[in-house]
Amino acid sequence: MIIGTAGHIDHGKTSLVKALTGVDADRLPEEKARGITLDLGYAYTPLPNGNTLGFIDVPGHEKLIHNMLAGATGIDFLLLVIAADDGPMPQTREHLAIADLLGIRHGAVALTKCDAVEAAREAAAEAEILALLAGTGLAGAPVFHVSAKSGAGIAELHAHLATAASKKSQSTAAGRFRLAIDRCFTLSGIGTVVTGTVFSGSVQVGDTLTVSPPGFNARVRSLHAQDKPAESGHAGQRVALNLAGDFLREAIKRGMWALAPKLHLPLDRFSAMLRLSREETAALRHWTPVHVHLGAEHITGRVALLEGDTLAPGAEALAEILLDRPLGCVIGDRFILRDTSASRTVGGGRVLDIFPPSRHKRAPARLEALKLAAAGAPSAVLAHSLANSPAGVLLERFAQAWNLADDDAARLAGDLELIHIDTRDGRLGFSPAGWASLGEKLTAALAAEHERAPDMLGAEHERLRRLTLPTLPRAAFDRLVDEALAAGRIAQTSSWLHLPEHRVTLAPADRDLWATLSPLLSAEPYQPPRVRDIAKATGVAEDSVRALMKRVARTGKLYPVALDHYFTDVAVASLQPLPRNSTANMAPCAPPTCATASAADAKWPFISSNSSTASATLVAFAMNAMRETNTACANRRHHDNGSSDQHGRDRSPVGRPVFKTGRGRQTVLGRFDSCSLPPPTCQTHVWQGHAEIAQSETGQLPAGNSYCIGVSLASYDFRMNPSAP
Repeated sequence: MIIGTAGHIDHGKTSLVKALTGVDADRLPEEKARGITLDLGYAYTPLPNGNTLGFIDVPGHEKLIHNMLAGATGIDFLLLVIAADDGPMPQTREHLAIADLLGIRHGAVALTKCDAVEAAREAAAEAEILALLAGTGLAGAPVFHVSAKSGAGIAELHAHLATAASKKSQSTAAGRFRLAIDRCFTLSGIGTVVTGTVFSGSVQVGDTLTVSPPGFNARVRSLHAQDKPAESGHAGQRVALNLAGDFLREAIKRGMWALAPKLHLPLDRFSAMLRLSREETAALRHWTPVHVHLGAEHITGRVALLEGDTLAPGAEALAEILLDRPLGCVIGDRFILRDTSASRTVGGGRVLDIFPPSRHKRAPARLEALKLAAAGAPSAVLAHSLANSPAGVLLERFAQAWNLADDDAARLAGDLELIHIDTRDGRLGFSPAGWASLGEKLTAALAAEHERAPDMLGAEHERLRRLTLPTLPRAAFDRLVDEALAAGRIAQTSSWLHLPEHRVTLAPADRDLWATLSPLLSAEPYQPPRVRDIAKATGVAEDSVRALMKRVARTGKLYPVALDHYFTDVAVASLQPLPRNSTANMAPCAPPTCATASAADAKWPFISSNSSTASATLVAFAMNAMRETNTACANRRHHDNGSSDQHGRDRSPVGRPVFKTGRGRQTVLGRFDSCSLPPPTCQTHVWQGHAEIAQSETGQLPAGNSYCIGVSLASYDFRMNPSAP
């Protein structure tokens, strides 16, 4: 158990510690010369059961409160020292207020110098003490009348401390290791040594720790626990660590932490429950500058109130503490606030969240979560976060904030039956109800999209994610889509996701206009008029015709083969050398079977009549044939692998770099379009036809021979290969 002394200067704190332990805690030459404590002092005394009592002797001068606070935040038991001749003094009251704000509820009072006063004064001093303790966390604490000079009452006080140590709770031993560094020095032949109070967890010789906030690693070469050589140190002990690593001793300062690497989380703000001291004469205002003491650290900052604009003396409120430089803390840490001149203690509180949001800080759900954290129930806070975070909760970050060990975090997630999804930011957790709600949002987003654009087949993967929940990580949305597809709640056609019952339809006005224009395209299916020709023939505005053609193309009734040039689906289908379903039996990535010369003459006698139309026709044919071949390849590949690529949901192997999402370096499966590039295994699709299909710039191709025509998807570059069989 760590016992901290407190009280006014020259009330006998150091003498009392020496009487209890036999150790003079004043270690500095100046302290010896002046007879007062200037910095933290340490002393230890063994107990019959093998345990050790550790004492932190703090200075009592009002100008040394910052040193007192460096040791006070890590103590388990407060020993309030009050001289019988003086009674409670200003620093007595301030030290008691600090202990109360730190939540210290275990302690005792030592009424010192009883041999120097009359019995009446001794009784009056005790009455003053009882009145002072009323209403604080130490109300009802025992008062021991002692004299360090004569030894009176020392044995009784020592026995009480030993009994309190045996009853001390060890609950703080849970979690990862954290030691608040209050001293750093070098010993000859040993190296760098840091000392401090262990707030949580345990450490062993050979462990690697991180010194935070700087963030450099250090190995524990050896250690002392409670002033004894040991192989391990635990929460509630004073520990000295001999550190080795690639760092300079000067880089380690009082206020830093030696902790488990996973807890290295420097932050410049945190949310807290703040209580203003009862001794304050005025309310605390929003954005008040303060000095913040947490662990052994001392930092300046400001207070941003989350409930109202002022805080009355003795009242509590949720607040956010903004710091001028980073420090490390976890939920549950206690802190003290002093005024801007560091002359008085104004309040204190407990950390409730180390990852406060940047917006909506005063939202009701946010304030409710902080109040649940104030109750100290991680499971209730996690359940609330899951219910109010549709995009899930990062479980590792939650465990870090609460300083939960791996086993405790896993047990907590198991109790809530969470759904886990691994993302690049860590493991994401969803409650079953929240996951089901996301599935409903997915189908609702598709339904709304179908209603908005009935002429669209559906929504592409990334667009649907934004429609469902823009903040949902892609890995989580991928799984959501996979489950919806497997359950039949949604369907996929090429790169489009849609509801199973959805059918592409045109708006009534578009249907009427299409009924007027479609006969012009059907009249000459292999030499259809362009958009401008249709506009001239019908008197419809060219922009209106162009927009209609694009909308009809979405339904699959038209195929764009060039700018403002469309073939009907019937015309493109007639150009196929094989039936549509014949590609299902192809080997992966095999080219379509070639047509014979006679078959080509019979099917495409028009092709040699117009070279520009022939080129467009070949493009249309190539596009359609490649859709069939690519679909067969993708389906076969998907069947062989058992799953689709994690970055896309299309069954076509055509890779499309997605520039908006930054995934351009990876292959995203997508349909043939203007942004598509051939996949590595299908760089060139080859189709064989009759020599009289097209003409080249060099003249007529000799009849009776077969040629290969390679089609590049990016530029439609036709290359003749006379060496092909």
